[in-house]
Amino acid sequence: MKFIRLTICLCLLQFTLRAQVSKDTLFFNNGSMVIGKLKKIRLGIITFDPDDANDITVQQRKVRGVSARSEVFRIETIRKKLLYGVIIPDTVPQFVKVGFGTSIETLHVEEMFNAYPFSDKFMQNFSGSLGLGYSYTRSSGFGRFNMDGNLQYRSKKHEVSTTLSGIYSQTDTGFTREREDLNIRDNYYFSPASFITGFIAYQRNMEIGLRRRFQEGLGVGNKFVTTKSMYALARGGLVLNQEQSLEGKNSGLLTEAFTQLQFNVFRFSKPEVNLNFRQTLYVGITEAGRFRTDGQVDLSLELISDLKLSLQLYNNYDSRPPTAGVSRMDYGIIFGIKYTWQ
Repeated sequence: MKFIRLTICLCLLQFTLRAQVSKDTLFFNNGSMVIGKLKKIRLGIITFDPDDANDITVQQRKVRGVSARSEVFRIETIRKKLLYGVIIPDTVPQFVKVGFGTSIETLHVEEMFNAYPFSDKFMQNFSGSLGLGYSYTRSSGFGRFNMDGNLQYRSKKHEVSTTLSGIYSQTDTGFTREREDLNIRDNYYFSPASFITGFIAYQRNMEIGLRRRFQEGLGVGNKFVTTKSMYALARGGLVLNQEQSLEGKNSGLLTEAFTQLQFNVFRFSKPEVNLNFRQTLYVGITEAGRFRTDGQVDLSLELISDLKLSLQLYNNYDSRPPTAGVSRMDYGIIFGIKYTWQ
């Protein structure tokens, strides 16, 4: 009887140990550990889902080791390396091994700039956000609605992003679509930091006399800064435009050269802060002497998990607007609430 009980206990212990090995584990410098699921690493902060608890965020410098063997991770390092594999603790504190089989690379924990599960399941590679805002004054009978959102898909070589935004006004007499922007972009990485970029876009801006603009662009880019708190990239190439003025006049096919600079600065300690700066310059080729700029600064502050307070500043300039006699510049400030998911 004792033998049977001992056998059962050993089987249960073995089952428990196997279950824990299949789960991810964080090992802390103070000797404690937590078991669950590694969700992502980004700019010095580890997001982890413990068993029977809500998500936690941990600074990388507080971690002695990471074990994440249940999924394959796509890992970018601050030395501009791109790695794929499972994460295994090294025998040296604060170091890990990444890779498969004999293809193993040793990294310091804080070298992992960006890491997320690379899944064969299509839907698990998406992330995004959606923001909304509305204001109304009864005395003027004027209301304004704004929205913005983005959806991202990551695969081994591709980063596909869709961004959209709009500003709409409402009065007692009608509804106006003041400003709209839709952009679908694909970055194909042929090296850890360099990529080919292609995009299609739609724009509308009544302030500078643009009823609609369709764009198709192609170029190259490079992520030239990667640190634990920020990254920066630059793109450049050619774009084709088809524009229509407020009077309905079509421009025909226009060609421009473009260059874009983008910075992202993060602070993932509480409260979480995200600053995104993007500015694009277009120089006319078929319309010599014409140039345009499109820019945006987004600042978000996390209120509670996945819900953020957002502030957006945008600017548009056109030296030769499609409609004569209108303003050459448009700018504004937008407040809203944004929901994010990973």
